[in-house]
Amino acid sequence: MDVYTLAPWGGLYMARPAPGRPQFHYLESWLLPSLSLRATVFHWNPGHEREQDFYLDVASIAVHGDTWRTEDHYLDMVVHTGDRTELVDVDELLEAYRIGLLSPETAERALHTAVSAIDGLARHGHDLHAWLGSNGMELSWR
Repeated sequence: MDVYTLAPWGGLYMARPAPGRPQFHYLESWLLPSLSLRATVFHWNPGHEREQDFYLDVASIAVHGDTWRTEDHYLDMVVHTGDRTELVDVDELLEAYRIGLLSPETAERALHTAVSAIDGLARHGHDLHAWLGSNGMELSWR
């Protein structure tokens, strides 16, 4: 079942099946426009499990009325609650910039977004809920 719920603080929760995906069968995401992030929990299929708690995509998120539009900025983070946050896909960001998919300003903004997120997560013990809670954002998951 697809679920879309708007939070009073401005985030959008989405939960939906992922048919045809060999790695996972269900996906839950929060769009966080004020932080330029999408936070995701994957529900893995057997044999595809990954050791991670949350996956964060750096993205621009524009909201116009009931329409939400995201643009992926290729840079991602993997949160291991209480332990660490890994920056991943730097190669994808650099390639997107190199071939002109991202402007220099957008690539720089993506880097600043990731550094700010990693800093915030580190200051809160790599706890996504604690960090977002300190920003007035309360997430709930299925």
